[in-house]
Amino acid sequence: MRHIYSKIEDEFLINNVRGITLKELTDRFNKKFNLNMTESSISNRKVKLGIQSGIVGGQFVKGQTSFNKGKKWNEYMSKKGQEGSRRTTFKKGNVPANRRPIGSERIDKDGYILIKIQDGHKNNNWIRKHRYLYEQAYGKIPKGHKVIFADGNNKNFDLDNLVLITDAEGLIMNRNKLFKKDKDLTKAGVTVAKILDKVNKRKKDIENGKKH
Repeated sequence: MRHIYSKIEDEFLINNVRGITLKELTDRFNKKFNLNMTESSISNRKVKLGIQSGIVGGQFVKGQTSFNKGKKWNEYMSKKGQEGSRRTTFKKGNVPANRRPIGSERIDKDGYILIKIQDGHKNNNWIRKHRYLYEQAYGKIPKGHKVIFADGNNKNFDLDNLVLITDAEGLIMNRNKLFKKDKDLTKAGVTVAKILDKVNKRKKDIENGKKH
């Protein structure tokens, strides 16, 4: 059954999100309210509330002051944000994307859901939701890597369904048709792709050694 977050629970998340990992926040939340919420559920709630941990690559960025320091939740959240908190869904208005509040969602030309994570950065205000959720849980995605949906459903944001692979592994999976609708089969395909990638690199190393 879907959990309906209360105002008190939202306030707890808002006041405790900064400087801790998603796992720590989830553990604290469950201990506080005697619940058993998943990291995925808490991560999705953070998106709806438009709040971030301030952690990049697993570390808190020093020098950043919490946006809600010394303020009550209704002093820094927009009216839409407050309404979304009460109703547990974020209501998007018919306004231009660059004027929507942080936490808003929209769909890009490729069918992926984007979420707004900040203001004032022109081309960097929006990010694909699955990348955002992955980075909130595990840290920044390394260059040359991407996150895939193991079951092929780009609306399934369960953390267990988000898998990190390299660009090279993605090409191997496409070439060998290893992307499946079953997440366990896709994960098995990722393992195969990793092995094939290592084999290919080893062959190149051997060939380069012979040339020299």
